[in-house]
Amino acid sequence: MGLARKPSFFFREAITPIEEMHQAAMEANANLAHANKTLDRRTLDLAVSNKSLEQNILRRKTVEKALKKSAGHSQKLLLESDRLQKHVQKLAQQVMRAHEDNRKRISRDLQDKIAQTLLGANVRLLTLRKEAALNAQGFKKDIASTQRLVDKSVKSIKRFAREFGKHREA
Repeated sequence: MGLARKPSFFFREAITPIEEMHQAAMEANANLAHANKTLDRRTLDLAVSNKSLEQNILRRKTVEKALKKSAGHSQKLLLESDRLQKHVQKLAQQVMRAHEDNRKRISRDLQDKIAQTLLGANVRLLTLRKEAALNAQGFKKDIASTQRLVDKSVKSIKRFAREFGKHREA
C-alpha cells in the first residue's frame, strides 16, 4: 500500500466507529424523543385519570356522608314511628276501656231502672191483692195505675235501649 493511502485508510477506520456511534446516538435520541412523547402523553392521561379519581372519591365521600345522615334520619324516624304506634295502641286501649265502662254503666243503669220499675209493679200488685177483697171500684183504679206504671217501664226500657244503641254506634 501506498503512503498516501495509509492516512485515508487510518481516517476511514477511525471515523467509521465514530459515525456508527453517531448513527446509534441519533437513533437513540429519536427513540428517546419518541419515548418522551409517549411518557408525556401517558403522564397527561394519568393526570386526567387522577383528577377524575379525585372527583369520584370526593363524590363517593359526599354520597357516603349523605347515606350516613339519611340512615341516622331513617333510624330516628323509625324510632319515632315505633313510639307513635305504641302511643296509638295505648290510646286505642283507653278508648276501648272507656267504651266498655260506658256500656257497663248503661247496662247497670238499665238493670237498676228495670228492677225499680218491676219492684214498684210488684209492690203495687201485692197492694191490689189486699185491696181487691175490700173495694172493687178502687181495685179498678189501682189496676189502671199499675198498667200505667208497666207502660212507663216499657217506655223507659225502650229509651235506655235506644241510648245504648247510640253509644255503641259512637
